[in-house]
Amino acid sequence: MPVIFITDALIFFLLGMVALFAWYAASHEHLRAPWRQVASNPLAMAAVVVLIFYILIGLLDSVHFHPKLEQRADQPDQYSTEVLSLLDLITEKMRTRVETSYSAPFATHAFSREMLVLEDGSEIRDYPKLEYAGSHLADTDSAVIDILVKALAGAVSGLCIWLALVALVVFRLARSRHLSVGLTINSIILREGQVPWHIILCTAGLLIIVMSSLFHLSSYYHVLGTDKVGQDVFYQALKSVRTGLLIGTLTTLVMLPFAIALGIMAGYFRGWVDDVIQYLYTTLNSIPGVLLIAAAILMLEVYMTNNAEAFTSVEQRADMRLLFLCMILGIMSWTGLCRLLRGEALKLREIDYVYAAQAFGVGNTTIMLRHVLPNVMHIVMISIVIDFSGLVLAEAVLAYINIGVDPSMASWGNMINSARLELARDPIVWWSLAAAFIFMLGLVLPANLFADAVRDAFDPRIRKQI
Repeated sequence: MPVIFITDALIFFLLGMVALFAWYAASHEHLRAPWRQVASNPLAMAAVVVLIFYILIGLLDSVHFHPKLEQRADQPDQYSTEVLSLLDLITEKMRTRVETSYSAPFATHAFSREMLVLEDGSEIRDYPKLEYAGSHLADTDSAVIDILVKALAGAVSGLCIWLALVALVVFRLARSRHLSVGLTINSIILREGQVPWHIILCTAGLLIIVMSSLFHLSSYYHVLGTDKVGQDVFYQALKSVRTGLLIGTLTTLVMLPFAIALGIMAGYFRGWVDDVIQYLYTTLNSIPGVLLIAAAILMLEVYMTNNAEAFTSVEQRADMRLLFLCMILGIMSWTGLCRLLRGEALKLREIDYVYAAQAFGVGNTTIMLRHVLPNVMHIVMISIVIDFSGLVLAEAVLAYINIGVDPSMASWGNMINSARLELARDPIVWWSLAAAFIFMLGLVLPANLFADAVRDAFDPRIRKQI
């Protein structure tokens, strides 16, 4: 039985808006030209491949449903109250194989000593064998060889998938270019053409092989260890991808209407309109952001407590808190873009074609939509991709001080927050913090590289220099 959270609907709505913008940009040369420049940047294309990988994980984790319970054929269908996603089905072994406590990456024994009862009734303090990790081994001394063999098997599977992807891309390019397959392969190897397909395919191949190897190993071991309650850290890191993407994208969706409308109005109308809008965002900027978020989250918790019947599951409460956090961050983060658009609109309203439109009696709304808005879109595009990284990092900071997403929701911030006490142990439990750091870096770094390419392509001053 499908379950549609509010954030799920907004994700697919945002995906549809991106597809609509891509169709619109493809039919207008002034938009196609900057994107062609972005597509010719090898570093940006490598970053796009990594971002697509994260987006696919986020989309798989955004299709929710109630699993069907096992029953006799003559009974009506019954469904569990548990809410799962497609990602949960793919990673079912990681999700269900829960140990008792900490275990290191690829370990076959627990991280802490416990009192063990031997067959003869005597007791000894030693590291107990894990229930799931390495349970297929008759002798744990051969674990290293087994890990290497299974990693190689997963890499071979990933290589086969990558070769199938390469074949699909080559055939599509050969058909679009009206060339033979051999000539198309030579053009890719010799780096001919504007799009660096060799970089795209190599990056995709590296990701597919590594992830295939890790997924194959995760059926037998905890590749990134387990946390305090025995949950697989690799599974938590994958589940946190959706939270990071939502914080970065839905916050932008909330911010854009305020920033664009108020920024253009302030610069175009000037006078008292400009004064009111400046007073509004100056006042908002003077309020400490952490206190505003804490107050908003507290009010939401009180509302959900007083209206418990409207929130029937823990997942629904966590989803509502995430949506509310995105709204608060969006309300707080529109002021910077609004300032930039105000300054640009002050300059554009003095240009000759705006005066000509006013002389012909064109309405102010039409002038702002037809002449001002298209000429500030490069600032909007640059701000969107640059602010994304900052918002992803903001979630980690907010979770660290317990005013971020719900503690029951997987997020890199919650992983970092829970790792605080783990770092005080002796020996240190480092893998939860390391996993959150690696996955967050894997999203934020490509986003910044892609943002640099978009800025270079859409900024008119840089284009003139090039």
